[in-house]
Amino acid sequence: MGLFRLDASIRTHGSASREIADIVEREWTATHPGDPVVQRHVGIEPLPATAWAAAVQGGATPEDQRTAAQRDAIALARTLADELLAADAILFAVPLYNYGVSQHFKTYVDLLQTDPRVLSQDVPFLAGKPVVLATVRGGAYGAGTPRAGWDHSTPFLRRVIADMWGADLTVVEREFTLVGVNPALDAFTDDAAEMHAQALDAAREAGQALGAAVPVAV
Repeated sequence: MGLFRLDASIRTHGSASREIADIVEREWTATHPGDPVVQRHVGIEPLPATAWAAAVQGGATPEDQRTAAQRDAIALARTLADELLAADAILFAVPLYNYGVSQHFKTYVDLLQTDPRVLSQDVPFLAGKPVVLATVRGGAYGAGTPRAGWDHSTPFLRRVIADMWGADLTVVEREFTLVGVNPALDAFTDDAAEMHAQALDAAREAGQALGAAVPVAV
């Protein structure tokens, strides 16, 4: 199918995670100019909050007894899984919100987990499939910083995408995205600029590697 891209930012303009993902996508497209890029933006067009419960309940209900909501939720979960399975490569752009994973992406994961193919223990859902995760954080959360350990999103994302789903995961990260927005962080302007530049370089490298990981159709 080509590249599947999912964005979870609540912004369309000025999104730091989108900036990184755009670079990864451009590098992919340069290598695979004829391949499609399928996009889903759960931050702007969120999945129904009630779908997960309906899919869970529907999965435990005989098919001929399911409600319309349960059938719709199960079908939506199947569609989400189909998108990932059909893709040659995957790009997730997921920012840190309030020290945790985006609610939009968490809803996405929860609903996906109701599809029997995702839950299969025989072969990981995305076994060996190349995936790039672009994630950004407004502050700094590295060792020795006041907020060290407060990033509860990136470990979750690694656990799900790499450990549970078995993907070949590359993470591109950028911190201090709120420098220049929050005056309290003005002292870190130079640090933020360096982190930004490093993240853009890492995005280019990740996009090139993503493209190289998938043979070009001839």
